[in-house]
Formats: sequence, structure tokens, C-alpha cells
Amino acid sequence: MKISIKKILLIVLSFPITLVLYILLFTGNIKYTEEIEINSNIDSLIVLFDNPYNMKEYMEGIESYIVLSGNIREVGAKAELVVAFIEKDVVKRRIVMIEEIITNNLPKEKKVTYTADGVYNIVTNRFEKVSENKTKFINEQEFEFKGYMKIISFFIPSAFKKQSRIYLEDFKEFAENQ
Repeated sequence: MKISIKKILLIVLSFPITLVLYILLFTGNIKYTEEIEINSNIDSLIVLFDNPYNMKEYMEGIESYIVLSGNIREVGAKAELVVAFIEKDVVKRRIVMIEEIITNNLPKEKKVTYTADGVYNIVTNRFEKVSENKTKFINEQEFEFKGYMKIISFFIPSAFKKQSRIYLEDFKEFAENQ
């Protein structure tokens, strides 16, 4: 059976187009849960976590947190976060996100959304008492991507989970050293 060069070329050229169409039409969501145990009592953790200005202490790259509307920590409040992504002491890019508090009844649950260019992120945080001085911090992430971010999320979905893990570990270190 003889396959012509035209057929091979057609197959080779149509593959990237088909892949991009598949990604844009049928992918675009990531959902996962991360958790960590912190050597601190639950009440202390809630005070630290529920203060958004503490994010600068444990989330690398947070440059600002500005309340746009509503009252800080209350349902419906909106804030602007500016995050810088730094490599070798050089800012590679900045992302502006809008945070909105959906629920806040810690330790049971605090749910917020973050909206940025091509990304809608729903974050649910919970704290569970393990003992007097040990608490489990549970972080659920759900991402919905649009446009070019669908393509990025398709090829590197583990980067999002890895970054969430870093934030949990950094919060643990911050909280345990207070």
C-alpha cells in the first residue's frame, strides 16, 4: 500500500489544527484539593488567614491588595490584587486579579473568586481542628479557562497545583513562626 506525500503532509499539518480546536472546544477546567497540617491552634490560624494583608507575608509576588467595594472580609467585598511573577530578581509579568468574597464563615469555609485575563478561579478554604495545637488546612481550587489560557492549562495543568502547594507550605511556615 502506497501512501502519497500529499496525504502524509495533510495528516501532519492537520494534527496541530485539530489539537488546538480540541483544546479550545473541549477542555478548560481544572479542579483539585490540597491540604496541609499546621502546628498551630485553629483560632490563631483563622485570624492570620482572614487578614488579606497577610498575603504579602506568605504569597510571593503579591504587590498590592486594594479593597474596591464592600467591607473587608465580608461577603460581597471586592478587591484588586496585583501579583508579580519574578524570575532571577526580574519581574517577568504582572497579573491583576479581582477577588470577590462569596462566603466567609471560617473555620467551616471561606470561598472567594479570582478573575483575571482568561481565568476564573473559585477557591474554597477550610480549617479543621486536629488537636489543641494542630490544624488541617484544606484548599480546594477550581479553574475555568478561556482563550489562550485553555491552551496553557492543557499543557501544564500541574503548574497550578504546584503553585497552590507552595502557597500552603508558605502559609504553614508563616503561621508557625508567629
